[in-house]
Amino acid sequence: MSSRLRHADVEVGTELPERTFPVRRLDLVRYAGASGDFNPIHWNERFAKSVGLPDVIAHGMFTMAEAARVLTDWTGDPGCVIDYSVRFSAPVVVPDDDEGAEITVGGKVKAKNDDGTVAVLLTARSGGAKVLVQSKALVRLA
Repeated sequence: MSSRLRHADVEVGTELPERTFPVRRLDLVRYAGASGDFNPIHWNERFAKSVGLPDVIAHGMFTMAEAARVLTDWTGDPGCVIDYSVRFSAPVVVPDDDEGAEITVGGKVKAKNDDGTVAVLLTARSGGAKVLVQSKALVRLA
């Protein structure tokens, strides 16, 4: 595990390192098994298209979790997240090919609090679209 980020080393405007996460159909099947969410829009192309989707889409919570990885990797502490919320604005469409999709996540510190926490706004995009909006987190730093 990397060393923990210190509150003293962060300022308002600090940018989190951007990360890109690959998403393939196999990832969705694994996530379905772990989460118990076997909705066919996440694995069955024919069903997804029959309900008006362009193709199979990633689970919303999968997308949200990938964005949270940017926070925990940045801080070096998987238990740092105190509060985290997002609004889903577009699905992550995952084609059945060798490429799949990608989710690109970045962030910026918007507030530094006296109690050792910082407020972070995250951005998440896939296929040229914002997939999460109003994505914000409160994290406790060392």
